[in-house]
Amino acid sequence: MKKKIKIANKKLKTPFNNSPLFSFFFQAFLTLVIFSILMSIFGLFAGPFATQKDEISLSELAGDIKNGKVEKILVKGDILDIYYFEKVKPEIATSSPFYFLLSNKEPIPLRKKSKKETEAGLTETLKNYGVEPEQLAKVQIVVKDPTGFRYWFATLAPLLLPLIIIFIIIAFLSRNMGKAGMQAFSFGASRARFIDPKNAKQKVTFKDVAGAKEAKEELSEIVDFLKNPKKFIQIGARIPKGVLLVGAPGTGKTLLARAVAGEARVPFFSISGSEFVEMFVGVGASRVRDMFAQAKKYAPSIIFIDEIDAVGRIRGAGIGGGNDEREQTLNQILVEMDGFEPNEKVIVMAATNRPDVLDPALLRPGRFDRRVVVDLPDREAREEILKVHARGGAGVKSKPLSKDVDLKVIAERTPGFSGADLANLMNEAAILAAREGRKEITQNDLIRSIEKVMLGPERKSHVLSNKEKEITAYHEAGHALVASVLPNADPVHKISIISRGKAAGYTLKLPFEDKKMQTRAEFLDDIAVSLGGYVAEKLVFGDVTTGPSNDLQVLTAIARNMVTKWGMSEKIGTIAVESESGQPTFGFAPYAKEHSEKLSAEIDEEVRRIISNAYKKVQDILTEKRDLLDAIAKTLLEKETIEREEFEEILKKYGIEPKKPENDAPQKEN
Repeated sequence: MKKKIKIANKKLKTPFNNSPLFSFFFQAFLTLVIFSILMSIFGLFAGPFATQKDEISLSELAGDIKNGKVEKILVKGDILDIYYFEKVKPEIATSSPFYFLLSNKEPIPLRKKSKKETEAGLTETLKNYGVEPEQLAKVQIVVKDPTGFRYWFATLAPLLLPLIIIFIIIAFLSRNMGKAGMQAFSFGASRARFIDPKNAKQKVTFKDVAGAKEAKEELSEIVDFLKNPKKFIQIGARIPKGVLLVGAPGTGKTLLARAVAGEARVPFFSISGSEFVEMFVGVGASRVRDMFAQAKKYAPSIIFIDEIDAVGRIRGAGIGGGNDEREQTLNQILVEMDGFEPNEKVIVMAATNRPDVLDPALLRPGRFDRRVVVDLPDREAREEILKVHARGGAGVKSKPLSKDVDLKVIAERTPGFSGADLANLMNEAAILAAREGRKEITQNDLIRSIEKVMLGPERKSHVLSNKEKEITAYHEAGHALVASVLPNADPVHKISIISRGKAAGYTLKLPFEDKKMQTRAEFLDDIAVSLGGYVAEKLVFGDVTTGPSNDLQVLTAIARNMVTKWGMSEKIGTIAVESESGQPTFGFAPYAKEHSEKLSAEIDEEVRRIISNAYKKVQDILTEKRDLLDAIAKTLLEKETIEREEFEEILKKYGIEPKKPENDAPQKEN
C-alpha cells in the first residue's frame, strides 16, 4: 500500500501541493465528483427496475376489478398500490449504457396507484362504485400500518439523507483544514530527531568509533560530567557548554557526537543547521527555542547541530542585513547557549568543516568553549576502522573476509582516506565479491576497491585506438619515470592504461608513511611529476593532447598556493595574501581587494617561473632516460598494468635504485 501511495503522490505533484487553500479546494472538488458519479450510477441502475406507476381514479379501479384484471391491492394509508395480473417488461432508455445488459430481463407485474377517500374504508368505497362482494373477494387486499419506524423513515429519509451526506462532506473537509491549521501552528516547532538512550539499536559508544584517540579523550570529560556532575560542581568547575567538532568531511564527527550520548546514556537531539532556516521570518528562532525547551525537559541531555556553518556564519558581512532570517536564528542560538537563561545540564555539540567562517560570538568562552579537531585517520586508525566495518556494529553489517585478507596492507595503501571513504571501500569490495558469486571478500577485492574509490570504476567499454593507447602509455610512463628519479617524490605502486572514471590511465603514487606536513622541495617535485606526462607527449610525439589538462590544473594550484599561502617564494616573501579558505586575508567582504595590481603581476610571474623551472628539469630527465621511458611504455602497451614489483625490476635494469622506507635504508657507519 505504501508504494501505491507514493506513486499516486508523484502523479498529483503540482507547484501548489504545499498550499492549504489549494488542498481544500482540490479535496472539495474531488468529493463532489465522487458523489456525482455515485448518484449517476445509482440512477442508472435504479431507473430500469422501477416499474411504471400510472395514477388512476377510483372509478377506473372499480372497472378493472369488475373485469378481473386486479390481483392485489396494497393499502398504505390513503395510497393504493395496485398489482395487475398483466406482465410487462421494464422500460429502459436506449441511451442508457446498461441497455444491452438490462434489455433481457424477465417481465414484471403491471403496477398502478390510486388514492382512496380519507373518511371511508376501501371496501365501502368500492361498493359505492358498483363492485360486487363476489368480485371484490377475488382481489387480495393487504393493509399496511402506516405507524412505526418504517413510516417515519419513509417520511424523513428524503429530507435527512441529503443533509447527512452534506454533513459528512463538510466534516471531511473541516478535518483536513484542521490539519492544515495545526501544521501552521506547529510550523515553528523543533524538527530535531530524538534518540532515546534506552534504544539499543541506535546506541553508539566509543567502541564503535575507531581511531580519533585525542578526540575521544577530550570528549570523555563531557561523558564524565553527564554521568557524575556533582564531582565537578562541588569543586567549582564548570563544564564546557558547547563543543565544536572540526574536521574534514567523512571523518566521523556525527558518529563521535552520538558516541558521547551513548556513553553518557543521555537523550540525544540531532538536527542540521539547514533545518532551522525557512522562508518565513522568525521560524528558525522559534525552532531553536522549542529545541532547547525540549532538551531542558530531558536534562541532562545533548543537542547536536550538524553543519552549523549553515546558520553560524559571520554576521554583518553586508549581505541580508540585520533582519536576515539566518542571523535571527544565530542570535537565538547565542542567547540560548549563554544568555539570560543559562543551561547547566544541556550540552550543545556542533560539527563543521568550515570553522573559519563561523561568527566570533559563537566561538567565545561560555558558548563553544572547546574545539575538538577530528583529523583524517593515520595508518593504525585506518586499520582499526577497517576492522570495525569487517566485524560490524553501530548499524554496520559484518563482512566475511577470506584468510588472505591483510587489512594492514590495505591501510598502508589508503593514505588520505577518511572514515567514510574506508566504509565505502569495504562496501565496494563486498559488492565485487557478491557480483562474482563469492561468499567471502578477498584481498584482491579490497585492492580493486581502493582504485574504484579513488578514480572510479573501470570503463571497459571505453576502448582506445592504437594511437591513443600509445600516447597514454608514454604519458603515464613519463609520470612514473620522473617520480622514480626525483628524491622527494612518492614511490610508484602501480601504472595502468585502463580507463577509470574520466582518466584514460593513471599512475598510483603512495608514500611509505602518512605525512602531516610537506616541504617546499616535496611540492617542487610534485609539480615536476605532474608535468611528466605533458613533457613525455611533447618529447615523443612532438605535440600535446588534452590528456594532461587535469595535471596542469593541479600543478598550477600547487604553485600558486606556494606563492600566496605558504610563503615558499623568495621573491614574494613570507606573506600570505590568501587564507586557506580562499577568502581574502584583509577583510571578509566578498568585494574586498586582496592585493595590489603590481603584487598580482608579481605573483603570476613567480608561479610561471616555478612551473618553467620544473618543466626544464623534467625535460632533462626524460631526454637522458629516453631508453627507460620507451621500456616502461612498451611494457604498458603489452600488459596494460604494471605493479610495483615489476616496475622496480625495470628500474634496476636501467641502473635506478628503487625507493625504500627510511627504516629499511642501510645505516651509515660513523
